[in-house]
Amino acid sequence: MSGAESAGRKQAYFAKLISYLDEYPKILIVGVDNVGSSQMQKIRKALRGKAAVLMGKNTMIRKAIRGHIQNNPKLEALLPQVKGNVGFVFVKEELGYVKKVIAENRVAAPARVGAIAPSNVIVPAGPTGLEPTQTAFLQALNIASRIAKGTIEIINDVPLIKMGDKVNNSQSTLLQKLSIFPFSYGLEILQVYDDGALYDPKVLDLSDDDILMKFHSGVRNLACVSLQVGLPTVASLPHSLARGYKNVLAVALATDVMFPAAAKIKDYLKNPGAFATTTTTTTTKPGAPTNTKGPAAPAPKAPEPEPEEEDVGMGGLFD
Repeated sequence: MSGAESAGRKQAYFAKLISYLDEYPKILIVGVDNVGSSQMQKIRKALRGKAAVLMGKNTMIRKAIRGHIQNNPKLEALLPQVKGNVGFVFVKEELGYVKKVIAENRVAAPARVGAIAPSNVIVPAGPTGLEPTQTAFLQALNIASRIAKGTIEIINDVPLIKMGDKVNNSQSTLLQKLSIFPFSYGLEILQVYDDGALYDPKVLDLSDDDILMKFHSGVRNLACVSLQVGLPTVASLPHSLARGYKNVLAVALATDVMFPAAAKIKDYLKNPGAFATTTTTTTTKPGAPTNTKGPAAPAPKAPEPEPEEEDVGMGGLFD
């Protein structure tokens, strides 16, 4: 490639990147490690009409952004993010939808020797389909096994690889023998740029309820701090008014001060029975009519027994 052709391609790339920066207000900064060209083509196709994917050398990206900062100073926030094997996904529509499409276009991959494990790998217990001659191989990896129905069966789940560890030859060979593809690769969203603001991609997973709960938590914390330091705010004002009302009510109950709310409470304290509601529970037989006109009239009292007449003596007349 001649120098003129190279310069022309660079200028075309700069123009394309700048046009995207002007056209799209939202950008997903993505890592592209272990993503092949065919997989990238599928991702571009899936995002067609919804987002634009642009890769390039970091030096060229930084140069284009620096040259365009004078027109859009907010782009300066992108410069620290242009490092490593990254690319840009330019978005106009909802970011959550684009993230979902990116997540759906991940592909399973084997554990290659020397690869850094992006997640923990656990070999599940159960039949493996391996012939009994492979028992020594499992024993070398300290994996308990037994022979069942002519094949090797792993007795317990085996934590084989920890996240962040480098895959060795034995681990890779075992997973290949078991036809296990433990890893999946695709675009990894590292940061979200939205009109000059940068935030973590986990924010895209928040629902409306999650956002509302966090807002309530923030208002509650603000009210607590305001009440503690004695600084009135909109968040603390309802609590301050309620606290002041309780204090005024307590003073009114302890003195002769009177106002409508205090009068009602004083009346209640003087005569609680006047505010009590009486309920009468009656038991009726099945099928018997139910009295719905109010509480039953009190039953008449049983007549008191008349006092017996005392025997009247004859005054000793016949003595």
